[in-house]
Amino acid sequence: MQTYGLRRGWGKKIEGGNLRSLVESSFGSAQEADGKVVTSFGALAKLTTWTDGKSLFVDTVMNREVAEDVARNTISAYNRFLEQATGYATKERAKRAQAKGKGKA
Repeated sequence: MQTYGLRRGWGKKIEGGNLRSLVESSFGSAQEADGKVVTSFGALAKLTTWTDGKSLFVDTVMNREVAEDVARNTISAYNRFLEQATGYATKERAKRAQAKGKGKA
């Protein structure tokens, strides 16, 4: 499971059914179960995501036996989803993770 910090005020944008709508726009269909949004797409055999208003939690199960182009498309869609859900681009998320690893965040 991965935990991603949300940009200030971003939690309100993905509360309620908005997170499900975002998942559906990024990956196609999605279902809700126990307050979590569940979907599958390309190399993602199962993606489960939820929020507490301050962080985005994402649990993934990967299918490693997919074609290379499917894997690339999956990574691209996943990164777009994270950017829309957290408010941070890939480079910003990487910098925040590094700073957190060093104890600065």
